[in-house]
Amino acid sequence: MKYLKSSLLFALLLSIISTNAQEVNPDNQHLFNDFTYRQGNVYRTASGKPGPEYWQNAADYDINVSLDDQTNMISGDITIHYTNNSPETLDFVWLFLEQNRFTENSRGTLTTPIEGNRYNGDVEGGFKLTNISAKTKSGTSSKYIISDTRMQVFLDKPLAAKGGEVDIKMNFSFKVPVEGMDRMGRLNVAEGTIYAIAQWYPRVAVFDDVVGWNTDPYLGAGEFYCEYGTFNYQVTAPASLTVVGSGVLQNPNDVLTKTQQERFSQASKSDKTVYIIKPDEVGKPAAHTKNNGTLTWKYKMENTRDVAWAASKAFIWDAAKINLPDNKTALAQSVYPKESDGAMAWSRSTEFTKASIEFYSKTYFPYPYANAINVAASVGGMEYPGVSFCHYQSRDADLWDVTDHEFGHNWFPMIVGSNERRYPWMDEGFNTFVNNYSTEAFNNGEFPTTVNKPRNLNRYLTFENREGIDTYPDVANARNLAYTAYYKPAAGLFILREYILGAERFDNAFNSYIKTWAFKHPQPNDFFNHIENVAGEDLSWFWKGWFFGNGNIDLGVTDVTTQPGGSIITFENSGQIPMPVTFKVIYADNTSEIKKLPVEIWQRGNSWDYFLKSSKEVIRVEMDPDKMLPDVNILNDTWNK
Repeated sequence: MKYLKSSLLFALLLSIISTNAQEVNPDNQHLFNDFTYRQGNVYRTASGKPGPEYWQNAADYDINVSLDDQTNMISGDITIHYTNNSPETLDFVWLFLEQNRFTENSRGTLTTPIEGNRYNGDVEGGFKLTNISAKTKSGTSSKYIISDTRMQVFLDKPLAAKGGEVDIKMNFSFKVPVEGMDRMGRLNVAEGTIYAIAQWYPRVAVFDDVVGWNTDPYLGAGEFYCEYGTFNYQVTAPASLTVVGSGVLQNPNDVLTKTQQERFSQASKSDKTVYIIKPDEVGKPAAHTKNNGTLTWKYKMENTRDVAWAASKAFIWDAAKINLPDNKTALAQSVYPKESDGAMAWSRSTEFTKASIEFYSKTYFPYPYANAINVAASVGGMEYPGVSFCHYQSRDADLWDVTDHEFGHNWFPMIVGSNERRYPWMDEGFNTFVNNYSTEAFNNGEFPTTVNKPRNLNRYLTFENREGIDTYPDVANARNLAYTAYYKPAAGLFILREYILGAERFDNAFNSYIKTWAFKHPQPNDFFNHIENVAGEDLSWFWKGWFFGNGNIDLGVTDVTTQPGGSIITFENSGQIPMPVTFKVIYADNTSEIKKLPVEIWQRGNSWDYFLKSSKEVIRVEMDPDKMLPDVNILNDTWNK
């Protein structure tokens, strides 16, 4: 081909541009572009894995407390052994004092609406602290500042990078609130008081490579972000109380009767529930090694981010074996008062706990703890490593749902240690998603699940005051939080698995994410990057559309025209979130077939013509025949001749 002179070439280009100017349409590339800074570094890779220089700090705890059931006071002492594995020196250490939420002038109290919400709490509590010190190799400091639910402990000299250690010690006490914001507290029943104890000790805030010190105050809806370590804790309580807690009981010979020890041995080998304390033994001498004075219950838990415990005179106690991968076992346990007993109530709690943990261990990642204890309390449902608090009046499907959900949290965020205070969807949403499959599997589908029906979300998705998944939990409207943190992100993962990627590709990526970030601190971009890299799919359009903002899905079929050799089917995208198109074609001879189009058809615009090669007459086209998408406009989902 001969080269044209530059002037002639320029004139030709102008002619082409002028001729076709009226045909240029804006494309949708902005919907497919990256939406955050997702490049990797030495700490977190672009493939969504911890980088070659990934680090996280560690906190080990020794805690000794006493429970006074006359004054409802907890008092004791704590030693926190903190290790700075970061590449920078630290001048101070931030701690959380979450019991300070229960004061009249706390930020959480002052930001609670007048009409109240789920996170109302008592206002006559808070920590009392004494004898505070921080000891390093170079010396000891007693300087500190308390600000609401945070405490800044200063060091005598900067704590060395990559291995510097400090021991922070103090005495503390607080009054156990009745209403602990539906996360902890106390409940009076006929046989005594049930103490559900959490957020009960000063604990280290997370220092990470993303924001440094994570010091967001504890307001209510936002949950927790914790470092991992070993906990040794002991609870001294009246001898008539049974104390259960996270981890492994270290002194069973001191606190359990010989009969109870024998029953534990039996339960550890039994797939059926075995009583440790029978209903007719509650409140009687047979339930305790002694009935005067006090007993000290000693527990230990390793590689955990938190511990919780419960105590009561009123507990019925039962247990059964949990079967784990590689021929390992753990023990499911339940404690509950007589008010909760019953064939369709808490007498099934251990059965539910066992089934839930066995499913998640087999499907996602082996349960890492020796015990899983379900506690009947005034708490609607709250999770801690190895311990769940569920409402004592729950029964039937409700008891299954809350038990399964709270123990599912052992995977998110106890194993995969995300930041709940900022990103609740990374634990509540992920957990709600996996709850769908455990519920389908339990007892041949004894109880129903709704996560697999994303169109149930449509009422919320068209709600004028809806909020996005990325809304901070303490900012989200109380009516919206269940959707922003639980249902919408769970539905998003369901759509990703069942409609976009398919089960095999999704499961490979999701399970790899869990394994890769077990006992570490992933951020949202780590999840996005890891899923994309393992599944082999650029999903920016999905993360942006579903997890950020308030856009909706609205795909439709507008026309079918007969052409030589087939038919042209015209589709439209009237929503803000592009999606692959799955549609069903029904022919005049009553045969049908399923066709799929990739999401990239929407990069060029909002209309797409598809040529269907078939000599058959098309009489109906139906979008999303399995109703997998929460399409907000069903009126344009079908075309009929």
